[in-house]
Amino acid sequence: MNLSRVVPVGLLAAAVLVAGAPAAAAASENKPTVSVVARKLNNPRGIAVGDHGVLYVAEAGKGGHGPCIASPEEPDAEVCLGKTSAVTAVYAKWHKGKPHWKQKRVVTGLPSVAEEDGSFALGLHDISPTHHGALIGTIGGAGTVEARNQLGHGARLLGHVVGLWPHHRHGKVKAIADLNQYEKDHNPDGGEIDSNPYGVLATPHGALATDAGGNDLLAIDKKGAVSTVDTFGSRLVPAPPGIPNLPPQIPMQAVPTTVTKGPDGAYYVGELTGFPFQPGAARIWRIVPGQAKTVYATGFTNIIDIAFDRKGRLLVLQITKDGLLSGNEAGALYRVENGTKTEIAAGKLTMPGGVAVGHDGALYVTNKAVSPGGGEVLRIWA
Repeated sequence: MNLSRVVPVGLLAAAVLVAGAPAAAAASENKPTVSVVARKLNNPRGIAVGDHGVLYVAEAGKGGHGPCIASPEEPDAEVCLGKTSAVTAVYAKWHKGKPHWKQKRVVTGLPSVAEEDGSFALGLHDISPTHHGALIGTIGGAGTVEARNQLGHGARLLGHVVGLWPHHRHGKVKAIADLNQYEKDHNPDGGEIDSNPYGVLATPHGALATDAGGNDLLAIDKKGAVSTVDTFGSRLVPAPPGIPNLPPQIPMQAVPTTVTKGPDGAYYVGELTGFPFQPGAARIWRIVPGQAKTVYATGFTNIIDIAFDRKGRLLVLQITKDGLLSGNEAGALYRVENGTKTEIAAGKLTMPGGVAVGHDGALYVTNKAVSPGGGEVLRIWA
């Protein structure tokens, strides 16, 4: 798997060793209240708000005991399969006017692939509520159908969009669409065959999903048929210093990680970007199906999730503040308003994975999103 196409799991492992609303210089927000409402999560990624304000967290898991295959990103390592990916519900029980936060895994046994220490796992990456308490989710791929097949029958849901029913006993899971197979059959961006489904958004007609490996936005209808909405091409950027035998400029791929619906009814897609993860180069695209996509916001670094708050302001979550090659694990959350981006909860985020706006107006962020057993959900009141 080409490093320029890898999504956060592999990229992070290596890295740590608007036109319509242009991003201006970042301002600082005065001391928001930040509290931990869930703990001991395994590589928590996307987060969504369901019925009655319940938070649902996509845990990518921590891999397992196998089968194992050679790591697509690190030639001397291997990754192993386990059934450790899950959905966790987080909710408040009120006592004497104060919330006491509870958490419970409500869907378990989903496939997860990781190296031996369980960090930077591939598994359930994102979730989006549909109706009657159901969720739709994306499970990351092993890159190709052939690599998935090497992992055996237990890996069959890797690379899929799935339906999830957390209110069923032990949870219910149903395969909806195989995005790994769609990449193999169609390869929408015309590049290397590589698929890693990441962001997902339920729609009235089914769902939209970003394939971070395939560099595209895909539509999945209610019968599971997949079609291409748009693709995201590469750009030439300066080669990073200190790496021998590179030309002055190298192609950097888009690596779309997130999709959401804006208050104007359009869809918005955020980029992680691929190697060399140039700081300030990640963009947010505005997409109206049937029209040419446009750049909505610029000046970000390694976007992992986006959302709009209750006032219609854009929220942008960066998995790293300074870039994946910086060695700095600090993440960043920005609010964009009137051309200015304001950092929220500066210094409080470590490799975050997802952001959602609660019914109470608070922001909820999955933190330590590449950690097995150390992941958190933060409540930010700003």
